[in-house]
Amino acid sequence: MRRIVSTAVLFATTFGVAFVGLHAGAGLSAAAQQKPDATEVKIDNFSFGPAELKVQVGATVTWTNHDDIPHTAVSSDKIFKSKVLDTDEKFSFTFSKPGTYEYFCSIHPKMTGKIVVQ
Repeated sequence: MRRIVSTAVLFATTFGVAFVGLHAGAGLSAAAQQKPDATEVKIDNFSFGPAELKVQVGATVTWTNHDDIPHTAVSSDKIFKSKVLDTDEKFSFTFSKPGTYEYFCSIHPKMTGKIVVQ
């Protein structure tokens, strides 16, 4: 009898932990699906990479300067403007409306890029 009770307790404990784990995992994946994209643009060798980036509405784009000299990321329509970014500094902007956002480095205007928000 003791063995049956021990087995039942072990089964209930194992099943309960597995059930809670599955339930919690399901909640996390649903939340992860609702979370907007977070995307990086690398500034390196006097260029933005990728030069054109497509993201969803609500996505946060982060520019990171990997060059040894300062750069900026400034939208042509003045929607966003970073401070001067030294090596390894970052600037982030969240896109709340669909559209095409062209941008450039105000220090080196030949450096250009584009964010397409869908």
